[in-house]
Amino acid sequence: MNRQNLHIRNARLIDPESGLDALLDLFIADGRIAAIAQPPAGFSAERSIDATGLIVCPGLVDLSARLGSIEPELGAAVAGGVTSLACPPDTNPPLDEPGLVERLVRRSETLGLAHVYPIGALTQQLAGRRLAEMNSLASAGCIGFSQANQPIDTQLLLRAMQYAATFGYAVRLRPQDQFLARDGVAHDGEVASRLGLTGVPVSAETVAIATALLLASETGVCLHLSRLSSAAGISLIGEAKRSGMQVSCDVSIHHLHLSEADIGYFDSNARFDPPLRAAGDRDALRAAAREGLAAICSDHTPIDADGKQLPFAEALPGATALELLLPLTLLWAEQENLPLADALARVTSDPAAILGIDAGSLRIGSPADVCVFNPTETWRVTPEALRSQGKNSPYLNRELNGRVHMTLVGGRIVFEA
Repeated sequence: MNRQNLHIRNARLIDPESGLDALLDLFIADGRIAAIAQPPAGFSAERSIDATGLIVCPGLVDLSARLGSIEPELGAAVAGGVTSLACPPDTNPPLDEPGLVERLVRRSETLGLAHVYPIGALTQQLAGRRLAEMNSLASAGCIGFSQANQPIDTQLLLRAMQYAATFGYAVRLRPQDQFLARDGVAHDGEVASRLGLTGVPVSAETVAIATALLLASETGVCLHLSRLSSAAGISLIGEAKRSGMQVSCDVSIHHLHLSEADIGYFDSNARFDPPLRAAGDRDALRAAAREGLAAICSDHTPIDADGKQLPFAEALPGATALELLLPLTLLWAEQENLPLADALARVTSDPAAILGIDAGSLRIGSPADVCVFNPTETWRVTPEALRSQGKNSPYLNRELNGRVHMTLVGGRIVFEA
C-alpha cells in the first residue's frame, strides 16, 4: 500500500522518548509524523482512523530476531507491532560477505514490511579464526558486528575490538564462555540435577562478561552485551555503568517471565540458549529492565516441529517471539506495576538508541513507524494464530492481553487486523 496522509483520532498516544502519554490525535504525511493534537497547515487526510480505546505508540524495535524464511517472519514482525529489527549474523550462510548482507537488505526493502538491520559476522564464517571484512560489511549495510553464539579466542576478540574501535563500529556479544558451558543444556541448578541434564553454570556468563568489559575498557569500543540471563551478570553491567563505562545490554522477553522450573518434565519449548535460570536470576533481570539498565528483545528463533520434537538435550534452543514481544511486555509491566510508557521504552526508544537508528519515537519529523494496539484485548497463542513459520513457544495455548490492530512503516499501513 502506498503512503497516505493519515489522521489517527481519539488515540491514547504514548511516546516513551518524550514522556508523552495523553489522549491526542496523530497526523502523518509523506511517511513521517507531521503533527500531534492539531493538523499542520494545509493538511488533508486521505484516511481517518478512529483509535478510540486503542494505544498508539512507536513501532517496536527488536534487538535480536532470527528470520529464517524472511517473508513470513517479517509478516510476523509487523503483526506483532515490530517495525525495526536487528538480524544476528548466524544465518545460513553466516553474514560474513557483503553480497549476503546486500541481498538481505534488498529483499527486506522489496517486501516493504519491517526494517531489517543486519549484524555482521565478527569472524569469517563465525569460525573464530580470522576477522571478517568489517569495512566492506559496514558499507553493505551492517550496523554492528557479533560472533552470535560461536566461540572466539580472547586474543582475536581483542584484535576485533581494536579494529572496530578504530572505525567506530559497535561490537555486540552474547557473553558465554564456551568451555565452561560445554555440552550444557540447562541452568546448573536444582532442576538440571533432578532431571539429569548437563548444566551451564552462571560463571560461564560472568567470566565472558568480565573479559568483554576489560577488553572494551582497554580498546574503547562501543560494546553491547546481548541476552543476559543471570543476576550476577546484570550486576557486573551495573558496576561497569556506574564506573562510567559506555556499555549497554538486553535481556530476552522469555527470561523476564520464565525460570528453570518452567522446564517441567523435559519441555523442549522451554529450552533456550542461554538457559532459563533460577527464579532469583529472573527477578534480577526484571529489576534491571524496570530500572532501565537493560533493554528487552524477543530473541525470536523460529524452529520447525522436527527441531523441537526431540529429547530435551537434543532439541534446538529458542522460541518464536516476534508476535509475543508486545503482550509479554505488557504482562511484565502489569506485574511490576510499571507505567506503560516506561515499559514500552524498553522495546522502542531504548533499543533504537542502542542500535543508533532513527526509530522508536513519535517526535515530529520522525519516520511514521507506528503500532496501534488494544492493551486489554485477549487472544490465545495457538499455532494457527502465529504468522511466523516457527510455532514453538512455551506460551502455546495460553491467553495473553494485547492485540495489535494496525502497524505502519514509513507511513504505510503494512498490517491491519
